[in-house]
Amino acid sequence: MPQTWTGSLWCLRVRCDNPRMKRRCLLVVAAAALAAPLLALAQPYPSRPIRFIVPYPAGGPLDTVARLLAQKVSESVKQPVIVENKPGAGGNIGADAVAKGAPDGYMILMGAVATHAINPTLYKNIPYDAVRDFQPVTQVASTPNVLVVNPSLPVTTVREFIAYAKAHPGQLNFGSGSTGSAGHLAGELFKKMAGVEMTHIPYKGAGPAMQDLIGGQIQLMFDNLASSLGQIRAGKVRALAVTTAQRTSLAPQLPTIAESGLPGFDISTWFGIFLPAHAPREVVDRLHGEFVRALSAPDVREKMAHLGAEPVGNTPEEFAAYIRSESRKYADVIRASGAKVD
Repeated sequence: MPQTWTGSLWCLRVRCDNPRMKRRCLLVVAAAALAAPLLALAQPYPSRPIRFIVPYPAGGPLDTVARLLAQKVSESVKQPVIVENKPGAGGNIGADAVAKGAPDGYMILMGAVATHAINPTLYKNIPYDAVRDFQPVTQVASTPNVLVVNPSLPVTTVREFIAYAKAHPGQLNFGSGSTGSAGHLAGELFKKMAGVEMTHIPYKGAGPAMQDLIGGQIQLMFDNLASSLGQIRAGKVRALAVTTAQRTSLAPQLPTIAESGLPGFDISTWFGIFLPAHAPREVVDRLHGEFVRALSAPDVREKMAHLGAEPVGNTPEEFAAYIRSESRKYADVIRASGAKVD
């Protein structure tokens, strides 16, 4: 019964007319096939490179943070953690690749508020289930947005702005980087909670929207705080408040919208680590520990602060509960606004 080695399985060439011998040979083949994955599982995790999928283009804040963490985790686990950008469809393409991947810990996702809380309602068709197809590991960070207005607007506080908007119904335009972006939905939530009428103007990116805000073509926007700080400090736009529930260390002098007359207002851009569903708990725990440890490194925290990202590092259970809460909130806002992407 000659034997050849192919990959990790013995290939048995059976040339025997004896039925009993054939059955024995088939049992050997079956046993070898079953033993191979068991042997693989017996190896310490991780025993080979980890693919870290970022569902957005390279160069953005989420991608930059992913690369910072990948370097730290690579050093700690003694295996490469390789960042791969898979952009498209608002993050859906990269998220779907991980959702359909093997739950063995060798493909992980840097998911975000869009992929797991906004897109399931915003998109008419989405190729994955944001709850059933993933195992949350930890929330990496939260990035506050800020309500900024053109300096010509005669307001300096949120309360003054609400009064002005009610006195000028339908005359204010707010911009955002795209339909369904955090900036867009922050504006829609603000309209609903404040009872004001404003028109949304979507742009192809937050940069062009900011330029039109400075130029006076639109009157306000809810922009990423880190991106807006330069324009705020230069006096080209006026900051009224941040959109998160708590004040941010990036600009502690700015009040929150919640404390400025709209209790409960809380919108942020967040992102975190996900595995495919049914990943072994020991893999989840190992990755959780590694990423939380990386988030605590002083150099990582310093670089994240420059990007406007505040580290979190919660438990898998806390992250899962937060995602459920965020999904309900954004579903209500999206349905009320009528926003939809085919």
